[in-house]
Amino acid sequence: PVVTFGNLMTEGTALSRRGQHDKALGCFNDALKLRAGDKRCLVTRSKCFLKLGDTENSLKDAEASLQNDKTFPEGLYQKAETLYTMGDFEFALVFYHRGRRLRPDLHKFQLGINKAEEAIVNCIGNPSLVKLESKGELCFVSRQAESKKDNQKQQNKPTKDQKRTKKKNAKIERQLLGELYADKAYLEKLLKDEDLMQTSTRHGVKVVDLVLDGISYLNNRRDFWQQQKPIYAREYERKHLRQGWMQDKKRKTSDIGRSIAKNMEDIELLLARGSAEESCRKAERMLKKMQGWGEDEVPNKNELTGNLHSCIGNAQLAMGQMEAALHSHKMDLDCARQNALPDAISRALDNIGHVYARLGRFQQAINTWEEKIPLAQSSLEKAWLFHEIGRCYLELDKAEAAQDYGQKSLQSAVEEGDMEWQLHATVLVAQAQVKLKDYRSAIMNFERALEKAKLLPSEAAQNGIIVALDNVSKSFIEELNKGNKAEAVPSHKDHPISSENIKIIIENVEEKEEREQHTGNQEEKPKEEKPKEEARNDAEADGNGAEADANDAEADGNVKEEETDKEIEESNGKK
Repeated sequence: PVVTFGNLMTEGTALSRRGQHDKALGCFNDALKLRAGDKRCLVTRSKCFLKLGDTENSLKDAEASLQNDKTFPEGLYQKAETLYTMGDFEFALVFYHRGRRLRPDLHKFQLGINKAEEAIVNCIGNPSLVKLESKGELCFVSRQAESKKDNQKQQNKPTKDQKRTKKKNAKIERQLLGELYADKAYLEKLLKDEDLMQTSTRHGVKVVDLVLDGISYLNNRRDFWQQQKPIYAREYERKHLRQGWMQDKKRKTSDIGRSIAKNMEDIELLLARGSAEESCRKAERMLKKMQGWGEDEVPNKNELTGNLHSCIGNAQLAMGQMEAALHSHKMDLDCARQNALPDAISRALDNIGHVYARLGRFQQAINTWEEKIPLAQSSLEKAWLFHEIGRCYLELDKAEAAQDYGQKSLQSAVEEGDMEWQLHATVLVAQAQVKLKDYRSAIMNFERALEKAKLLPSEAAQNGIIVALDNVSKSFIEELNKGNKAEAVPSHKDHPISSENIKIIIENVEEKEEREQHTGNQEEKPKEEKPKEEARNDAEADGNGAEADANDAEADGNVKEEETDKEIEESNGKK
């Protein structure tokens, strides 16, 4: 069977979830051979290296994923996690903050910031408790020089502290490793068994190598935990734990955070699968629970509350409960404005506008979406926003405003390079021009839209545009016939109307309008004083009119030819 990049990624992810990181690493290596530099594959392999304790390769892969895209959120998070595991808490905090600025909706960046700040405080102490005094600088230098001399004299003398080092180290190690200290003691005991250390497993791996790897891993964990939370920090925390609130608070906060993330994911998944009622019920239960938690337990409580109102509103909209959905989205907007969350404000205004449009309250939808325009962050977002506003104006029979917003939407779509929204915007402009009875421009825009639909390609869009083009062409011909501006045109019932025929008609009409305008300019010239010249000019004007009438008569198929012959015969008879 042919091995593809997607198959290798799926297999590697499944192996990594089972804890078989070595095998998963092989799959990711093969996947990168097929698609070198894939940033998602690099991040996944970096996670695998991190699980295996290979922080250097993990950091290399995380940095490689950011080489072409510095704003890749998964790469930023993985680099921050790797730096945190390496004990470089300050740089880890930098990348956690960078990721949160780019994606404030991802809760994991906030959790990373919290744990990095806590680790830094544990290492250096709380800055608010440090008091510096600027005095005794020279005295300090002289005392330092004296202490160096004393240290040189006492280097060869054993101290009581050196005698207690082993006992103290064992005690510190027990505190750092906790339950794992017994495992390390067991491995060290096995290391003393020489007969056992000389044996090998069924796969040919020496037992001594396995034991040494285990001891090395525990030592690395001990060093990391010592850096993350030194002994003096543990002593300080232990005092608070005696009061009976620190440990419960920490455990409860982490449990609540995991529970919220899982529930939010389930709510969105249920709505995507079409289970709107179940999604709504789950979101309402989650909202009730959230009201019982404090801000110390849920740091971003207000943001999550607004998000839940938004989820409830979307579910109610899917169920057809328009007024209830409108109320929920307005609650989301209130939460966002109270906490100055621009992304949440933009989301709420978008949803409120959709509900108003579904209710047929187009003017309110326009007002809501126009308030959202300054919050739009990309040209693509502006393209669909201008399009929706233009559609509402079209529904209100305000064709000029609809045309203006359609042109704005088209401009934004061109800036973004999105062909689909260029198609939608062009169709909107054409529909507005039909309302304005500017059939000539409407036909041209429908033809442009048809060309874009062929490039996508979309048969449904092409068929719809062809029908609209046929209808507007018929309206255009009827308008020409009413104004007596068209020459003899075959009936559209007998001959299908094509874009080429319409172009010919447009050209003929333009030529005739120019001719009539030229004739009108001649008539407006100032008349001369001489009566003979006036008569001659009148005769020429009559002659031009007769020629124009003759041309029209010939173009109409010589309809009045028989009547003219009869008049000639009658005149001859009289003579």
